[in-house]
Amino acid sequence: MTDQTTPLPDNTPAPGRLALFWQSDFMYQFRRSPVAMISFIVVAILVLGAVFAPLIAPYDPFDPATLNLMNGFTAPMEPNAFTGDTFWLGTDDQGRDVFSTILYGMRISLFVGFAAVLLAMIIGILAGLTAAYLGGWYETVIMRIADVQLTFPAILVAMLIFGIAKGITPIEYRDQMAIWVLIIAIGLSDWVQFARVVRGATLVEKNREYVQAARLIGRGKWFIMLRHILPNILSPVLVIATISLALAIIAEATLSFLGVGAPPTQPSLGTLIRIGQGFLFSGEWWILLFPAATLLALALSVNLLGDWLRDALNPKLR
Repeated sequence: MTDQTTPLPDNTPAPGRLALFWQSDFMYQFRRSPVAMISFIVVAILVLGAVFAPLIAPYDPFDPATLNLMNGFTAPMEPNAFTGDTFWLGTDDQGRDVFSTILYGMRISLFVGFAAVLLAMIIGILAGLTAAYLGGWYETVIMRIADVQLTFPAILVAMLIFGIAKGITPIEYRDQMAIWVLIIAIGLSDWVQFARVVRGATLVEKNREYVQAARLIGRGKWFIMLRHILPNILSPVLVIATISLALAIIAEATLSFLGVGAPPTQPSLGTLIRIGQGFLFSGEWWILLFPAATLLALALSVNLLGDWLRDALNPKLR
């Protein structure tokens, strides 16, 4: 007689979603890439510093009541000759703490960058998705508009759109609307990349079996595009959005450096660099160096993170 024993039930709890995500192939590649990890840490520190600027910054650089002109041109970590105050990264010509202005300036730069990329992504996805699925003369018109815009540098297109939008804005609202006009200008100059990539991916996906099955059961065109095709083409869109974020931040800094971006009452990193450039050759190097280094670290880290994301989401490289 054979002794058969009943196996004990496995009481090991099923791993949660966070544990499954940590054990996924995506996170495995992330942990194996020092460049991606360092870039992510730098981006996280800068973004959190900008978000919590009112809590981290030792001073409010845009509150006139807290400014002291006697603190102007104080070198980093050196006591001021008149007040005796010490500032980590020094002060500018108005006595504003450079460290605080960088934190508050990053808020403007990141807000403009994220909002501009979101606008460009919405326009580009809608244009590319509908052009590829509907086809015909509509696709021809959309793609020819995209080709014409690609012949001009994006920064020139942004400057043109910014100038037109600012010109039609009433004078009393120009400073208040400057940030939103800047977002629209950068967003409208950067939608072409999204449209071309989405169109190419949609041309492949619309001939697959699941799309044909959705047509057979009577699904509408917009339902098929938004519920079936769009979720399957989001990977390349996410990669482009990450890289475009760095380009949008640089475009905002360039426009602000040229004096056609953020207003002086809401200075971004580009505005701070423009202010610091005027004092570079007079010996106050820190007014330019630290905002420029912050912009470089932010743009470079986002770019490196986008490059890694492109490789990680590319099935041909696995």
